[in-house]
Amino acid sequence: MFDTLSDRLASTFKNLRGKGRLSEADIDATAREIRIALLEADVALPVVRAFIKQVKERATGSEVSQALNPAQQVIKIVNEELIGILGGETRRLRFAKNPPTVIMLAGLQGAGKTTLAGKLGRWLKGQGHAPLLVACDLQRPNAVNQLSVVADRAGVAIYAPEPGNGVGDPVQVAKDSVEYARGKQHDVVIVDTAGRLGIDQELMQQAADIRDAVSPDEILFIVDAMIGQDAVNTAEAFRDGVGFDGVVLSKLDGDARGGAALSIAHVTGKQIMFASNGEKLDDFDAFHPDRMASRILGMGDMLSLIEKAEQTFSQAEAEKMAAKLAKGPKEFTLDDFLAQMEQVRKMGSISKLLGMLPGMGQMKDQIDNLDEREVDRTAAIIKSMTPAERHEPTIINGSRRARIAKGSGVDVSQVKSLVERFFEARKMMSKMAQGGGMPGMPGMPGMPGMGGGARKKKQVKQAKGKRKSGNPMKRKAEEQAAAARREAAQSGNPLGLPQGGGQDPQNFELPEEFKKFMG
Repeated sequence: MFDTLSDRLASTFKNLRGKGRLSEADIDATAREIRIALLEADVALPVVRAFIKQVKERATGSEVSQALNPAQQVIKIVNEELIGILGGETRRLRFAKNPPTVIMLAGLQGAGKTTLAGKLGRWLKGQGHAPLLVACDLQRPNAVNQLSVVADRAGVAIYAPEPGNGVGDPVQVAKDSVEYARGKQHDVVIVDTAGRLGIDQELMQQAADIRDAVSPDEILFIVDAMIGQDAVNTAEAFRDGVGFDGVVLSKLDGDARGGAALSIAHVTGKQIMFASNGEKLDDFDAFHPDRMASRILGMGDMLSLIEKAEQTFSQAEAEKMAAKLAKGPKEFTLDDFLAQMEQVRKMGSISKLLGMLPGMGQMKDQIDNLDEREVDRTAAIIKSMTPAERHEPTIINGSRRARIAKGSGVDVSQVKSLVERFFEARKMMSKMAQGGGMPGMPGMPGMPGMGGGARKKKQVKQAKGKRKSGNPMKRKAEEQAAAARREAAQSGNPLGLPQGGGQDPQNFELPEEFKKFMG
């Protein structure tokens, strides 16, 4: 969503690099480019004005003029101000002293509230809570059924006493759900309310009645990040009509301009607390303004990547693998390679994970073209091998490759390529485990333009040394000349002429083969 903004900011900062001092004209030009980038990203005009004013004030001050690297100092200022308009520090959920904690979800129709209820429930379950989803959207057709399906997929409980489709009182359902949660030992209640079409006074009143009935600890307003500035207008109207404590951004993986996300915290004064960036129930996490600012500026998001890895990888398994690699490369088998690959796959989309790495903005096209199915094809190839082949891939010859290719539904060349990539990865991982640093990344499955290095090494080897001629006469002459040079080197004569007795240099004649060759 922030790709265009990231590209514009990157090109703006590129013009600053290499300048020992920044003049007022440089700062004005940079501020103008940032202003255009933000406006193109659909950021609200008041937010852009406040942002540019702060950046210019700080950029013309002593912290830039006295800095050793003014360009880096300007990037630091932009980063800090970006964190400011995104809400500053990360805002956590407030839990009630006496459970259950009641969280009320509200927003426009189609913003993704019902799906988000399941995502939030799953996220809270992962944090050690026992959430209960409550179906209070009794107007939209099949809203109750949808919440039941989402709750089942998320593995959380649901309270849905009314069938919905226009039947039942949502205020009474919300009130009864709190007592039900106490009886069933649920410490968090997530109330899914009906969506509004624009500013609907009747449904706005219904939301206010539910609020008064359950006294929620948190009211979260769900905003579709793809609807642009209207999201800000709706949020302001809802804040004035019912009130809310925090914002949740849905559909953050869309390709619309992300200005609403940058504007909403600044305009409403309420922080973004969660962000949903995909269709799967796992594509949901707490919103960190500093990490989002870092990603917008192309600096990556290593903290989120580390957190994902900690949630997915077992510490014991990681230590076991490290001990294996430290013993030597041959200890790491294709079974281990497959297990590691499946663990990485559990972390989510590989292109999203790569996008979190610093500096990957320069390889955006390659990441976008990355074929996620290549991982499944790789797994299929490994699973088509015998246990002996997985343990010792060096035994895989031509006939074995043909059998594996047939079993996994791929070309023989793909099997060969996988084995070569595995040897490179094994060597690299073993060297890293033994403290030898990173000798060069092996080719990544599915990444265009990033093939393994084995082929390149072969080409380099063939290029070394002088090639022999295909003409037998010329080759014989070359061999004799080389022999003469070796003798000269041993005798200390650099020209290859006999010293002392023997043939006089003035009467020296070429051998017969040379004469024939020279014509």
